[in-house]
Amino acid sequence: MRNVSSISWIRRKSKVEAVLVGLHPDSYEFPDPQQALHEPNGLLAVGGDLSVPRLVEAYRHGIFPWFSDGDPLLWWSPDPRAVIYPEQLHIGRSLRKAMRKSHLHCTINNAFEEVISACSEQRAELEGTWITDDMYEAYCDLHQAGHAHSIEVWDNERLVGGLYGVLNGSVFCGESMFHKVTNASKIALVALCHHLQPAGLKLIDCQMPTPHLESLGATSLSRSEFLKQLKRFGEAQIDTDFLLAQPISGICA
Repeated sequence: MRNVSSISWIRRKSKVEAVLVGLHPDSYEFPDPQQALHEPNGLLAVGGDLSVPRLVEAYRHGIFPWFSDGDPLLWWSPDPRAVIYPEQLHIGRSLRKAMRKSHLHCTINNAFEEVISACSEQRAELEGTWITDDMYEAYCDLHQAGHAHSIEVWDNERLVGGLYGVLNGSVFCGESMFHKVTNASKIALVALCHHLQPAGLKLIDCQMPTPHLESLGATSLSRSEFLKQLKRFGEAQIDTDFLLAQPISGICA
């Protein structure tokens, strides 16, 4: 899940414009992710659009959009790739204790638009955001089409944490998370694994490794290994009954 602002493309334009692939507006085909640049790490292509078919095709091949206002539409497939296997999610002692004492409760797909808005607001306050108006609308369209999903954490009726991402087969491609109270984003991740692992969830794509993700059990895969697992797990399907808007029980006391 991205938690740093995007690399300035304009500053590096003279170095990459000769090798970057420009996407054709009438085709959803992407170049081989293994052709991505080493510097900036994972930059693969430029252009295209954020239509539902193009985004679905991108995630099927381990590619995601990432750009800031004023930048061209940039597509990435970094190496290495951070992933979490649901069964290896690390819930530390302090988090377990906090969850036992917490009165927070979790849901899935109850407030997708609110979650992505909150992620955008928090990122903008901290470091700038890649969740532009166009990205917001595109992922809301993905949600309406059944491809993007959210986990919400509530304090009574107040949304205090959550995450959202794109489901590709049995791989959840995490996009962003937020918290307004301590541990709320971590609780959202626990809720994601707790709810979807019995439904067939095999892998969570966290995109870029960070110390925070590693503390939660994330490991790094080479791009080639990640693409192999993406192809394998992308062919399996999540039980769609688990994706209906509903409460997630058994997380907090």
